[in-house]
Amino acid sequence: MKLLEFLVPEAINADLQATDKEGVVREIVGGLQKAGAVAASDSESVIKAILSREELGSTGIGRGVAVPHTRHPSVDKLVAAVAVSRKGVDFESLDEEPVYVFFLLISPPNQPGPHLRALDNAARYLREDSFVDALRQARTADQVLNLIRGMDQQHGSN
Repeated sequence: MKLLEFLVPEAINADLQATDKEGVVREIVGGLQKAGAVAASDSESVIKAILSREELGSTGIGRGVAVPHTRHPSVDKLVAAVAVSRKGVDFESLDEEPVYVFFLLISPPNQPGPHLRALDNAARYLREDSFVDALRQARTADQVLNLIRGMDQQHGSN
């Protein structure tokens, strides 16, 4: 499963402005809403679902990366957005370091397989320090998109 199969390119944010966990989630979901991937009427419910998932344990996986995610009935297919923070955000990460790269994922409740495969693929890509470093250096959504396209090609269609 390639990330470009479910990434919403119009929701890529190469200059995230939020400075706290809730703000990050709101800004990224707002980008998905503007891109038409999340209905305006569902945005608040999606945000609450993601923040509820965060209460179970931070999705800040360390090394400057977080993968906030949820299952939500407002989407009929897997959707994702990528955001990059220049300053870093305290996301209660496992290594207690700031997070710079966010990969947010929302999937329908009745599709656990694709949700888990997407999380696995995102985590595999984000374990590569050179990829994370390149994302942190990206200044435009197109640069982020090209980096993800390159990783999809490198990893095939696993």
